[in-house]
Order: sequence, then structure tokens, then C-alpha cells
Amino acid sequence: MRDVNKVMLMGRLGSDPVQRQTPSGVMLTRFSVATSKSLKRSEGESAHEERETVWHRVVAWGKEAENCARFLKKGSSVFVEGTIRQNRYKTSEGEDRTGFEVHADRVSFLGSSAGRRAIEQEAAMMN
Repeated sequence: MRDVNKVMLMGRLGSDPVQRQTPSGVMLTRFSVATSKSLKRSEGESAHEERETVWHRVVAWGKEAENCARFLKKGSSVFVEGTIRQNRYKTSEGEDRTGFEVHADRVSFLGSSAGRRAIEQEAAMMN
């Protein structure tokens, strides 16, 4: 049997992307993506709808990172394909913690078709 670690997310950025460079010179961009769904809840005879939102930390690398930093901003709609990575770290109080990130293989910019085409054309020229 073959193992699979594949993530696909479609959502909106919660804040502007943050671009950095590793000591070896590789560009990386971090951003958060919110995915939401509506849930119908019923309590007794009354029913109401609630919105559940999950936040995902995403990291893009290299040319993909440069394009994300250049073209994305808070509220941008994106489709992200990648893998889940686990990070272990210590808090300032010395507690061990575990966090998860999506390392993006591909980020597609969504939105208006004219805007998306312009972004994709400019990104293709840069590659």
C-alpha cells in the first residue's frame, strides 16, 4: 500500500502574506487560510444555522512564495494544494507543543476571471 499526504484547501486569506528568506537564500511566504462551512443545529423545536471556520497555516517556497507575496492580500480567495507537516517547538514557558502547517506545492489565485488571468499571465512571465 502507498501512503498519501495530500491537502486541498479553498478559502480566503486571513491576513496579508509575510515573506522571508532562509539563511541559504530560499524565499518563503507564510499566510493563513480560512475554510468555512454552515452547520444546521436544532435545539428542541428551534433550528438555526451556525458557521464553522477552521484556520490553516500555509507555507509556500521559492517562486511560488514570491508570487504569493506579490499578488495575495488579506481576503484573497485561493486554492492550495500541498502536504501537511508537523512542527514541534517549546513555548517561552518551556512547554512542548506541536503545530501543523500546509506546505504548498501549488497556489491558485481565485477571484474575478479577468483579474485571475492578469495575475496568471504576469506570474507565467516571471517563471
